Amino acid sequence: MSYSVTDPSPRQKWTAGTLVVAYALITLLPLLWIIATGFKSPSDAIAYPPKVIFEPTLEGYVNLFTTRTRMSPDALSALGEPATWYDRIVRQYDMVISGPSRYGERFLNSVIIGFGSTFLSVFLGTLAAYAFSRFKVPLKDDLMFFILSTRMMPPIAVAIPIFLMFRQLGLSDTHLGMILLYTGVNLSLSVWLLKGFIDEIPVEYEEAALIDGYTRFQAFTKVVLPQAATGIASTAIFCLIFSWNEYAFAVLLTSGTAQTAPPFIPTIIGVGKDWPAVAAGATLFLVPVMVFTILLRKHLLRGITFGAVRK
Repeated sequence: MSYSVTDPSPRQKWTAGTLVVAYALITLLPLLWIIATGFKSPSDAIAYPPKVIFEPTLEGYVNLFTTRTRMSPDALSALGEPATWYDRIVRQYDMVISGPSRYGERFLNSVIIGFGSTFLSVFLGTLAAYAFSRFKVPLKDDLMFFILSTRMMPPIAVAIPIFLMFRQLGLSDTHLGMILLYTGVNLSLSVWLLKGFIDEIPVEYEEAALIDGYTRFQAFTKVVLPQAATGIASTAIFCLIFSWNEYAFAVLLTSGTAQTAPPFIPTIIGVGKDWPAVAAGATLFLVPVMVFTILLRKHLLRGITFGAVRK
């Protein structure tokens, strides 16, 4: 069927461009403000009216990665001149650096738990979605609805039973326990998203591969997976965002060894309301998800026209 496409007028293009730019500015403004706050001094961070133009400093990042001890002026003078630039920043407040903070450990825990649970969710979700899409599974519709129903209930509603179960199994405050928990929460989303993508891949592609001598596993890895790259990338991003930002379970089930960054960052505020350090921690916390999304951006565009073969 032939049809015509009407090009937008210059006025429509200008209006659409203006709306897109305005939306981008509104969306990015809080993020830019957080990044800027990380380079402010504590006094500039709480100044009113808020300071847009300020003298940048790395004090927030120094406070984020160190613990400090207050000393008397006589004790400070006995130490001599500060040896490094971060020592000079701390000395301005009659303090010295007593050691590293725990932010690095908490950040590493987030990386291990977030990416570990994302990998498991996507791996298991891809296998389950392929089985539901290609094979005759008994009670398929009932099973799919059951999987979906686990997403309907807020995860925090089962927090107490999970806490008791983890305590009995020795999984409290462990990386393995948090990875398994986040995988269980994300698996329903992973299965449903990936099944939709695999359903759009014509089964004729696999049949042709099987005729050529491929095994079922080879057809799955060499035919289905490359075409499902878009869905796998999208699902991985959604799973990582949940695992990376999750707060309630992290507070309830971790306290030291496996504690992630979200419950740790608020503790940086302390008595002195060190907002630059909090902003610095939040800024660094955004980087892995942003990098992960950028690396997968090319897979978010469909490389193959799904449904090219029609029955």
